[in-house]
Amino acid sequence: MSETTSEHPVTRRDFLKIAWAFFGGLALLETTGIFIAYLQPRLTEGEFGSLINAGLVDDFPPNSVTHITNGRFYIVRLGDGGFLAVYHRCTHLGCTVPWDSTAQKFICPCHNSQFDQQGIVENPPAPRPLDLFGVSIEDGQVKVDTGNLLQRQSFESAQVIYP
Repeated sequence: MSETTSEHPVTRRDFLKIAWAFFGGLALLETTGIFIAYLQPRLTEGEFGSLINAGLVDDFPPNSVTHITNGRFYIVRLGDGGFLAVYHRCTHLGCTVPWDSTAQKFICPCHNSQFDQQGIVENPPAPRPLDLFGVSIEDGQVKVDTGNLLQRQSFESAQVIYP
């Protein structure tokens, strides 16, 4: 007895359907990969959202406030030698808060919230102190992690980093 095999040759129409499905799926896969890559943050060292080298410890004299513009923060060197990295955004409405060296305060231009050198609210309507970034000191360099915002309700001595 002989077996009959019923092999159907692939028609041109079937071949084109398979080819279109394959290349369409490949194009969709590539487009998805490009879209996901586009959404990924591209942070390099020294840009906001990454680790920023603010300078040498000796570049910041005691009782000084230095604006680091590319990091959007102030390096505050306290009188006892400790460091804070204070975010320059007001906790009231997010306005950029400049340091007023004459008044020795951060004064918000939007609603006149005032903060002392440590970022503590002295004049509302700001509901809480200015936010901080993490500070580390490595080999005499002050480094600030702007990818890690530290919200606070009050000042604590543990927030100060010493060389």
